[in-house]
Amino acid sequence: MLAQQKQRITELFQAAMAPLIEGSGLTPAITLERPRDPSHGDIACNLAMQLAKPLKKNPRELAQALVDGVLSQPGREELISSADIAGPGFINLRVAEAAKQAVVKVVLAEGAQYGKSSAGAGKKVLVEFVSANPTGPLHVGHGRQGALGDAMSALLQSQGYDVTREFYYNDAGVQIATLATSVQARAKGFKPGDAGWPESAYNGDYIADIADDFKAKKTVAASDGEPATASGDVDDIESIRRFAVAYLRREQDLDLQAFGVRFDNYYLESSLYTEGKVAAAVDALIKAGKTYELDGALWLKTTDYGDDKDRVMKKGDGTYTYFVPDVAYHITKWQRGFGKVINIQGSDHHGTIARVRAGLQAANVGIPQGYPDYVLHKMVTVMKNGEEVKISKRAGSYVTLRDLIEWSNGTDADAETDAGDLQDLTRGRDAVRFFLISRKADSEFVFDVDVALTRNDENPVYYVQYAHARICSVLNQWAGDEAGLDQVTDLSPLTAPREVSLLAKLAEYPEALAHALQELGPHQVAFYLRDLAGELHSYYNAERVLVDDVPTRMARLALMSATRQVLRNGLALIGVSAPTRM
Repeated sequence: MLAQQKQRITELFQAAMAPLIEGSGLTPAITLERPRDPSHGDIACNLAMQLAKPLKKNPRELAQALVDGVLSQPGREELISSADIAGPGFINLRVAEAAKQAVVKVVLAEGAQYGKSSAGAGKKVLVEFVSANPTGPLHVGHGRQGALGDAMSALLQSQGYDVTREFYYNDAGVQIATLATSVQARAKGFKPGDAGWPESAYNGDYIADIADDFKAKKTVAASDGEPATASGDVDDIESIRRFAVAYLRREQDLDLQAFGVRFDNYYLESSLYTEGKVAAAVDALIKAGKTYELDGALWLKTTDYGDDKDRVMKKGDGTYTYFVPDVAYHITKWQRGFGKVINIQGSDHHGTIARVRAGLQAANVGIPQGYPDYVLHKMVTVMKNGEEVKISKRAGSYVTLRDLIEWSNGTDADAETDAGDLQDLTRGRDAVRFFLISRKADSEFVFDVDVALTRNDENPVYYVQYAHARICSVLNQWAGDEAGLDQVTDLSPLTAPREVSLLAKLAEYPEALAHALQELGPHQVAFYLRDLAGELHSYYNAERVLVDDVPTRMARLALMSATRQVLRNGLALIGVSAPTRM
């Protein structure tokens, strides 16, 4: 049911209830829900049962009075065809056919705007996701973050929020030093397994590629960074570090570009140190009296904020533990005007949440409790040819996002290809993006490449895209003026059971988006699209669209066009294409 219609029915109940509660001081909330059993009607309301006890009246008698009041309201015939009472006092309504059919006109009139709202207008939100260390290619977990984060951002934007997508580069610390020594060892001619190979070094083929380009004195640059030109001197560890970080940032940029994910801002961890923001955060915590020294280390009293034990902030060697720059980073988010922040990270970051939030509260800079929000995802198991895949040749120790896109595209990811060769990977990108948001973030997920390559109903993205393509085929067969379908005024022929089900599903789309945002669950958009595609396929198999009767044909064509629009809107929101042919 459309939001405007739901609001109007709520008003009818308010008018019917007013004389029943006059003078009682009661202000009950009117809740309209879909009955679990569709045979009971289209809308269920338990208002009579809410009022029975405080009014000391029989709930069925109250229900009858409410029904009589609703049905006596002027204009209700346009919305409600009938009402009855079930059980101890439930009110079940049947929506008028014209009201159900109205969704077609609304969808065709609003087009790409259907489902959007201005609920978040004027509110800034920062969504941080992927945020991979620039020490290697993006892995499948980063891909899940990319799919979730981009869909979450689009979902927020659809509801009117001013969204900034941010990538946080951990370009400081031990891992970056390990990257530099790994590339240096390769540049000096060592390889994994040699006596001189560092024990903690990264072993993937990408390290050799960086070393070769470093010795060739090449220049690379990330999308937002200064170009880094290699000195070629294998003893120049600082030049190796700068070049390797720039090289991998560029490679990650290209992989995200192939994945269809973009960012509005890149934030460097190193800048928190160079701009004094880490020092300022630590100073604020000390001044707030939330730290103490013990055993040569500086500790934060995180137990004051619900943590199971206090945490070390500054170790005896003068270096900070990893959560300290995170606190400084989130203070900058707050200072930049982001009252709402959503971090999408792997479930291995669970222990960080309490420490970061404790640090933000202890800093006493006005940040509210529970800031920021976190969406934690579990890792992905990759299956190919019936077996689990754990490593790839390029990365050396894990499956990369590029592997997954190319495998799902039917491309040999182990072939000699340039990471920057953005071949047509649409099929693979669509499959990976849809699959990686099709489960709740905190649930385990098995990505089966063999299923992603199939072209049948077992493949959920194919199932949804085929629904869109099937509609395009019907409209092409008709060969009429599609732009004129929004002028079809007679929708009364749309009364077949499958038509009614499809109309109801179209009307649910705005509510589905609002609910997905409330739950921070973009997977619900994928669920909705699969359900909508299922309704379309069932309708297509049950009814013929291009019938001889002109009014029926035009009404059904308008319904097809509206369904195509909603499929297109939902697919665009999760970053998946809507092909016209399959």
